[in-house]
Amino acid sequence: MLIIRSTDKTVKEAAVSLRAAVEANQFGVMQILNLHESMTRKGVEFDHECLIFEVCQPHQAKKVLDENLSISTVLPCRISIYEQDGRTTLATLKPTTLLAMFNTPQLTEVAQEVEATLVKIIMEAASM
Repeated sequence: MLIIRSTDKTVKEAAVSLRAAVEANQFGVMQILNLHESMTRKGVEFDHECLIFEVCQPHQAKKVLDENLSISTVLPCRISIYEQDGRTTLATLKPTTLLAMFNTPQLTEVAQEVEATLVKIIMEAASM
């Protein structure tokens, strides 16, 4: 269900590498959510670094949304970078798993293509 890769980089270093890998693979970064900052501003103690990158490949998203607009509930793709127990991890949900929930077998190929690219992006970001 998850694609997970650990790295020796800090969260900040991994974030720089992730942005570069996303762009190198023709995806775009739509937004970055910093959970630590967001929760702290709301008065909630949260001692972990955690960044959530919302990424998208517009042509692939259009194919999916033209078929079923309710899939918008799981878009854009999200890649988390977090520190836990002294390790930095990059993780995302598998698009093939997400799209399977919508009973759209005609989108299997698109989901597989997006998933392969997300794996490549995460591997590149972890090792760059």
